[in-house]
Amino acid sequence: MSEQLSINQQNAAGQLTIGGVAASQLAEEFQTPLVAYDVTKIRDQIRRFKSVFEDNGVSYAVSYASKAFAAIAMYQVVDQEGGHIDVVSAGELYTAMQAGFPMANVSFHGNNKSREELELAVAQHVGVIVLDNFHEIELLDAVLAEANTAVRVMLRITPGISAHTHEYDQTGQEDSKFGFDLNSGQAARALQTVLKNPRMNMIGIHAHIGSQIFELNGFQMAAEKLVQVASDWRDQYGYQPSVINVGGGFGIRYTQADDPIAPEAFVDAIIKTIKQSASDHGLDLPAIWIEPGRSIVGPAGYNLYTIGSRKDVPGLTSYLTVDGGMGDNIRPALYQAGYEAVLADNPMGEPVETVHVAGKYCESGDILIDQQPLPESQPGDVLVMLDTGAYGYSMASNYNRNPRPAVVFVEKGQAQLVIKRETLADLTRLDQPYRPSTD
Repeated sequence: MSEQLSINQQNAAGQLTIGGVAASQLAEEFQTPLVAYDVTKIRDQIRRFKSVFEDNGVSYAVSYASKAFAAIAMYQVVDQEGGHIDVVSAGELYTAMQAGFPMANVSFHGNNKSREELELAVAQHVGVIVLDNFHEIELLDAVLAEANTAVRVMLRITPGISAHTHEYDQTGQEDSKFGFDLNSGQAARALQTVLKNPRMNMIGIHAHIGSQIFELNGFQMAAEKLVQVASDWRDQYGYQPSVINVGGGFGIRYTQADDPIAPEAFVDAIIKTIKQSASDHGLDLPAIWIEPGRSIVGPAGYNLYTIGSRKDVPGLTSYLTVDGGMGDNIRPALYQAGYEAVLADNPMGEPVETVHVAGKYCESGDILIDQQPLPESQPGDVLVMLDTGAYGYSMASNYNRNPRPAVVFVEKGQAQLVIKRETLADLTRLDQPYRPSTD
């Protein structure tokens, strides 16, 4: 029985429902493995973020970090809710273009943007390009000169603050591949370079300290640091940012061991810290931008699998194998991410055993959940992993030549296919035959 499920996620038959539709019905209609999103949860979280800003009376942007899950349908929902997006590749930008997303509300991130990507961003008139390094400043300068146009930019800085999270998820410390370092003077040099460039309109500063963070302290320290930087740059260079972007990284609950505060509580603390710090330094209050990804889509997503074989060895934990695995959710294998799962037709049932939930991929490390208590199950039962909406499908692969799953959006009792399931023919669509030389 999962404590993460509420009573309103069950129908009269006691089945788990997603967006008002029984999970087992979704599995039957769309087959498994399947990724399902409760769209109402996505909308509600965006609205909660927006309400915090409006209650605090500050200018803002809630910019969805689309690397968590990028799809035409996802961008359309964000646009319907009045949100912005940030993209980190030409592929994400192209997807936003196909979604009809307003380019003025797009931020382009990335630590190694190619000239082609910058050309696409400039041609599409994206709202802001977040500069990450000196090479990129030179590239963008050349692109803007050739196009005879200008663009809004921000500088990403590394504030020297390490988040309490997995080492791969830390991005704010000095030793990071991202951004301009503050302590070495790189950030100040970058600012002077950009301010001298008439084609670059420097609107603000950005920092992102990490992902899946549970503690307020790191965000408050980063907010204070960014305001301090703004104050120093005003005094030294006569420049005051109109935007402070604090990134995202607000932690969510995956298992009973996780105890995060509500994502909007992080934002409320950040806003209050910036307001107080700006007042202390005599700064005009800038607009405050955030870039949540996981906290918007993570709790809204579910991975549905069909149970197949099992392996029972006396004295050892049994293996229960499903028809997906690391190809559709590599996070457990990549950095030991924890999840919980339930049976679709008995989500609140009392456990009778604890099993390893194993994937079908040819890797010993393909274990989706290491220790999962479950009621009695049979081959053919549908197993639902909870809170899988972030970084599952977006990191999916065709490992072992398995097709990637379908994705459905479910809202108000209606399910709609938004990404088709790959077919076997799709797996060889780009392959070319090899013809040995006859010489």
